[in-house]
Amino acid sequence: MRSTQEANKALVIEAFDTLFNKRDYAAAEKFWSPKYIQHSAHIEPGREGLFNLIRKLPATLSWTHGIILAEGDFVIVHSRYSGHGLPAPWIVADIVRIENGILAEHWDVIQDEATKEQSKSGLPMFGTSFDTSEHQPAAVPLAIMEARTIVAPLYDALNQPSKKDVA
Repeated sequence: MRSTQEANKALVIEAFDTLFNKRDYAAAEKFWSPKYIQHSAHIEPGREGLFNLIRKLPATLSWTHGIILAEGDFVIVHSRYSGHGLPAPWIVADIVRIENGILAEHWDVIQDEATKEQSKSGLPMFGTSFDTSEHQPAAVPLAIMEARTIVAPLYDALNQPSKKDVA
């Protein structure tokens, strides 16, 4: 029989794989509490905040776990998130609290993955070797409408001096 800690680690791995790699939102709902508490500064509140973030990320998003530890109702998983459209993969320590067999609360610590050239220690942040294939281009191309939405307020401000609120 598996211990509670082993069951909690397996739950987190299955939940994260279902959401981040498989993008199966219906199946993922069974892993996250409807009252999910999100402490991350990067994610909107609740289960829907997390799911909506993942929906917005490129289909190339990939989650890979490394070390995973459990104590009582808490699981900490050291992971790499790549393919998210930013210049470098993220190395993340996700801390999850399990309640009644589902993910109830989450905290994280996120850092861009250093290349071999950037690492002062000369050691990789994740795994046992540097993997340069996962470093990505600086940005994901914007659709025309997305670009217009971003620049419209700037364009309006520059072309309507009477509406400026600065001297």
